[in-house]
Amino acid sequence: MPPAKKRTRSYDPARIRAAVLAQFGNVREAVRTLDGDSLARPTRLGDWTVRELAVHLSMAVESVSRGLDAAEPAGPGVALLDWPFATAERAGEVDEDVHSLAAAEPDLDVLYARAHERITARLAGAADGRPVATRVGAMTLADQLVTRTVELVVHTDDLNAALPGLDVPYDRQALAACTRLLADALAVKAPGASTEVRVPPFAVVQCVAGPRHTRGTPPNVVETDALTWIRLATGRTSWRAALDDAAVRASGERADLGGLLPIMG
Repeated sequence: MPPAKKRTRSYDPARIRAAVLAQFGNVREAVRTLDGDSLARPTRLGDWTVRELAVHLSMAVESVSRGLDAAEPAGPGVALLDWPFATAERAGEVDEDVHSLAAAEPDLDVLYARAHERITARLAGAADGRPVATRVGAMTLADQLVTRTVELVVHTDDLNAALPGLDVPYDRQALAACTRLLADALAVKAPGASTEVRVPPFAVVQCVAGPRHTRGTPPNVVETDALTWIRLATGRTSWRAALDDAAVRASGERADLGGLLPIMG
């Protein structure tokens, strides 16, 4: 995937900081209620149990603290819209780290308390434009925090799927940022303006090469809700399954996004 050329959407850094902390707080409250049987349940993420998934969710915010603890990285950075396409190649590394941390830290309450304390303290004095090292390259702190909304929302959905009835809530701003970044990534992957993808109330993007729409109702329209879009973009559900479940409405000859999804592996 070439470097993103689409103009990056602007995000309010203060709101994104609050969203990351709020969504992590939602997860923390839910995880502290889980007993051993619940933590041993399988998830839709390979061999990860709920416990490994919970560990990974703590790592999503701990990565921010580690980046701020380290020296500022040198060299070219990673654009926010490049990030969704760069994560798959690090999946093996992430899996190893999750299993290592799960083995080393038996007490999730301690793990989450430490992660919360560290990120709260580190963010208090950190500038939004400060470069930080991530698994995929240097990013600004502001951009990294937007990616944390994706990690937290996507894996909150994994947690809810693994434990029906747990119903961990989604912070609205975190859900919005996650939806928008993944929608914008689709527009990078399939540049064009023949198809309009609507994910109300958070995002509308135009994509797919073809005749450009200029007025009236677009000839090719895809519309779905935020969580369905996120599941499609990350491979949690397939295009065909979403259509069959009437979770997606698609009209027009260029409205079939099946060949473009998922965006993140």
